[in-house]
Amino acid sequence: MYKTLQASLLFLLVSFCALAQQPQKPNASEIYESIKKLNFLGSVLYVAAHPDDENTRLISYMSNEVKARTAYLSLTRGDGGQNLIGPEIRELLGVIRTQELLTARQIDGGEQRFTRANDFGYSKHPDETLQIWNKKEVLSDVVLAIRQFQPDIIINRFDHRTPGSTHGHHTSSAMLSVEAFDLANSQTAYPNQLENLKPWQPKRIFFNTSWWFYGSQERFEKADKTNLIGFDTGEYFPSKGLSNTEIAALSRSQHKSQGFGNTGTRGTQMEYIELIKGEMPNDKTNLFEGIDTSWGRVKGGQAIGTILKDVEANYDFKNPSASIPKLVTAYQLIQKLENDHWRTVKTEEIKKIIAACAGLYLEAVAKTNHATLNESLELNLEVINRSSLNMDLVSYINPNGLLVNKGITLTENNNIAIEENFKVTATDDEEITTTPYWLTEKGTLGMYKVSDPSLIGKPETPDYFTVTFNITIDNVTIPFTKSVVYKTNDPVKGEVYKPFEIIPEATARITEKVIIFDSDNEKEILVSVKAGRNNLNGVVELCHPNNWNVYPDKQTISISNKGEEQTVAFKVIPPNNQDEGFVSPLVTIGENKYTDELIEIDYDHIPYQTVLLPSESKIVRLDIKKKGDNIGYIAGAGDVVPESLQQIGYHVLTIAPEDITPENLNRFDAVVIGIRAYNTIETLKFKQDILFDFVENGGNMIVQYNTSRGLKVDNLAPYKLELSRDRVTDEFAEVKFLEPNHPLLNYPNKITEQDFDGWTQERGLYFPDSWGKEFTPILSMNDKGESSKKGSLLVAQYGKGYYIYTGLSFFREFPAGVSGAYRLFANMLSIGQETLKPEQNLKN
Repeated sequence: MYKTLQASLLFLLVSFCALAQQPQKPNASEIYESIKKLNFLGSVLYVAAHPDDENTRLISYMSNEVKARTAYLSLTRGDGGQNLIGPEIRELLGVIRTQELLTARQIDGGEQRFTRANDFGYSKHPDETLQIWNKKEVLSDVVLAIRQFQPDIIINRFDHRTPGSTHGHHTSSAMLSVEAFDLANSQTAYPNQLENLKPWQPKRIFFNTSWWFYGSQERFEKADKTNLIGFDTGEYFPSKGLSNTEIAALSRSQHKSQGFGNTGTRGTQMEYIELIKGEMPNDKTNLFEGIDTSWGRVKGGQAIGTILKDVEANYDFKNPSASIPKLVTAYQLIQKLENDHWRTVKTEEIKKIIAACAGLYLEAVAKTNHATLNESLELNLEVINRSSLNMDLVSYINPNGLLVNKGITLTENNNIAIEENFKVTATDDEEITTTPYWLTEKGTLGMYKVSDPSLIGKPETPDYFTVTFNITIDNVTIPFTKSVVYKTNDPVKGEVYKPFEIIPEATARITEKVIIFDSDNEKEILVSVKAGRNNLNGVVELCHPNNWNVYPDKQTISISNKGEEQTVAFKVIPPNNQDEGFVSPLVTIGENKYTDELIEIDYDHIPYQTVLLPSESKIVRLDIKKKGDNIGYIAGAGDVVPESLQQIGYHVLTIAPEDITPENLNRFDAVVIGIRAYNTIETLKFKQDILFDFVENGGNMIVQYNTSRGLKVDNLAPYKLELSRDRVTDEFAEVKFLEPNHPLLNYPNKITEQDFDGWTQERGLYFPDSWGKEFTPILSMNDKGESSKKGSLLVAQYGKGYYIYTGLSFFREFPAGVSGAYRLFANMLSIGQETLKPEQNLKN
């Protein structure tokens, strides 16, 4: 990724986002900072639970000021959260947040690691978390990360001593880190890892505390800080034109799916860490006291250190290539190191520096971003040396592993273009897939299944297709490996890069992931087949439950061009009674069968992603009744509620906030506010009175959950209503009916306890805990060992209409096809209309 750290913060941000997927092209100042980092042999591992938990100020400070190799170990990929930028949830949200973390690390200078733990949603206690996660396996992954990364210092984001006081994932991350601190150096702990790794003992482990953990700034100021180390992370970097906190803000702002845009600050920014294990440094200004961070820490390193200190001292900002001869000498010596860990780490660092000093540009570009197995492709290779130092392209190894001898001298600015042909192949024991490695096998609620132990902990699937350029400099041959990429020109964005990925020759998708049958009438289900190659011919079937009928049985497809789609229609007839199941397309091409869907994730701030997942849709024969017809929807942070309401026969129109007027609202029976709309849409503060008037005049208003922090409006409801952080995370928690005779539970659908069966991930979140006497609480529920929460569904009559606030997780239940969620929401939309004459239900 190309990043330009110029003096203008705005220019940096614009440049970074526009070129988010391009190769690195460091400037002279960045090269110099890399040389300084090359001379520091020390590592820091920061540990927390989720994307967004990391302290980017501290990571950036350790990487850019201390020059330590710094990594963030996020135990999960954030799959269980909400998505503020699009409709993706669960596994696909985890893919997005993985890439957001990688983008953040490229800004703050850190590295990224993970465990196999699945973010299954909010957890109130580490006992629950570690049971669902499988503590032994996640602990194994933390130990693995320590043995692989070999940190001298570990810093935990959360306190391991306070279970039950915060998210169970948070406390668990710290508990596992503290336990792994000692286990990583044990010969008997996870001995299978020691076949390829060595035990490792970090020097010290800290807890990254702050006033927040003390309850207030005042308490923190009065606290005993004997065991704390404080340091200022507000360092200003003249070579970057940025403070450390400005860099950290840019990094933090990459968590766009969580709405964590951050404004950079300048000046002093204190950070505090508390020693948990290990020796406290006597010099509290030096976290690495007692740890040799020079080249002297490895046998044979003194000579390397002498050369590289000279390179650092005599670096020519106007001519970085002057450093190349000594860098090449140091590279040779690094290859002779007995310490394989630092040999590997520093080899990669110095190769990047040598290439940057020479302006050496190496690229392997495919003419397509997707290919299928056994497809023959053309590659365009570009090699250019932009320094005055002569080099030779001795040879290159193409993506099929074949060595191609060249013997081309690379004189200054002589751009060499080579066309290479290769065939996309795999050995018998390999499976090439575009799907992220942690999604290729079915896991459990709390754990991803990864059969290949060499992949555990990696942020993403390693690139399978690469080209290795063997470049000789001063009679020393250095291999530079580049991934095959796809590059094109966009009329607006300019040069655009995408990963080169392997896909099946056929994929299929059903547009709707949940299809509701509210009667026994047949529906047409469309299946779109996409060709991964030219001249695709085959048949499509729709697999279905036995008690559902589908016709025709099969349909033929014939697609001429790669990338094109053909859509075929199947008639589906549901059973007479309420029922549910799944349908999935099956595409047969010759003797091969395909059942996966190709999902593309394309956001400007992260690299383009393609994911293969099993293609299936839930079909539900639903016994449901409804009143009213026209629904206005004000979108919030991204959900599929509008599409879900259309499935049960409502006409849903999405209303832009600026279009909320009395005239526009008059056409609707009800208006639904999307999740977190009052957290994300500033304009709504000026529209509340209009919405309340709509209710007063006879409309229904349904407000879905918002967080208690960051509300954009002063009055969430026409009556007193205060949000809390109350939530019920157990999706199986008993639901009690406080008002069993209330219309919400009886009209037009009779709601029973069975309607809360099959709920997924949670019951609901951010329930109100205080409300005016005008509200009627409908439901009561609670997690084990907690008091009853009565704020999940509140209703109040206001004038002629009704205002409803709900923290129930309809945005999760609708995509899962939960029948009871649809029935209850239909009642919410229908309230007040049970006493109206039929002609009064119609609005123009």
